[in-house]
Amino acid sequence: MSIWKRTFSLEHLNEICSNTMVSSLGIVFSAYGDDYMEATMPVDHRTCQPYGMLHGGASVSLAETLGSIAGNMCCPEDKCCLGLDINANHMRGVFGGTVRARAVPLHLGVSTQVWSVRIYNDDGDLVCDSRLTLAVHRRKATVS
Repeated sequence: MSIWKRTFSLEHLNEICSNTMVSSLGIVFSAYGDDYMEATMPVDHRTCQPYGMLHGGASVSLAETLGSIAGNMCCPEDKCCLGLDINANHMRGVFGGTVRARAVPLHLGVSTQVWSVRIYNDDGDLVCDSRLTLAVHRRKATVS
């Protein structure tokens, strides 16, 4: 049984992120299944620290982006998710290639969600293990 409450496509997710920090970092939504979502990010000049290694902040940006979008796709249209807390443990350095993140829900509650987001290098080694907590709120009407 699928966790998703909204209809979406990978093309739509990537489109709504155009012209944002998400697209500036090269983050691309790449896969989803009944209970997970994935995205990739290049390890290049946009995402590395001065010593040529993947920046921990870029890893956290990938984790929060993926978990937040996944969380919002698990909410009905009249609700939205906002980040409350994120933590990340960095396991190993990455000096090039692409990293792949997978978000899976640990808790999908009425008022909060908790997501596990794990980031892997091209060899499938764990690079970063992150946990994201989201608050679920009623979506406010937008002013046009």
